[in-house]
Amino acid sequence: MTTLYDAPAEDLIEAVAEKLADESAIEEPEWLQFTTTGVDRELPPEQEDFWVRRAASLLRKVAIDGPVGVGSLRTEYGDAKQGSNRYRVRPRRQSEGSGNIIRTALQQLEEAGYVDTAEGEGRVITGEGQSLLDDTATEVLEDLDDPALERYA
Repeated sequence: MTTLYDAPAEDLIEAVAEKLADESAIEEPEWLQFTTTGVDRELPPEQEDFWVRRAASLLRKVAIDGPVGVGSLRTEYGDAKQGSNRYRVRPRRQSEGSGNIIRTALQQLEEAGYVDTAEGEGRVITGEGQSLLDDTATEVLEDLDDPALERYA
């Protein structure tokens, strides 16, 4: 049986994003055009399908690392921030990703039935979410024509 661990992450996220967009379970909020993805960014995301891609990525992340909270996901989606000195003398520091984007996407995934809240522990994947990821991973591996991946199909 193929699981989400067998498929390449980028291909799996792209395929899950397409399915989430087709189901209309995930809707881009109005405020997304005005916000940034983290404190170290100046502009909002430019991708047309950023919201469903981030939701698909979060779904995969919760399935792999769950139970997981918004705080640890902010660290995961953050970036290495260069110090304010333009000569780059300061050491790099970690900046966190946007908690509002992560929280809102997780709430939408929860409403769709793919993620559930574990009391006091964070978010966990539901059976429906796990089957969505596993079925999509099977489809992704079938689409790939790599002989090395045939053992997973």
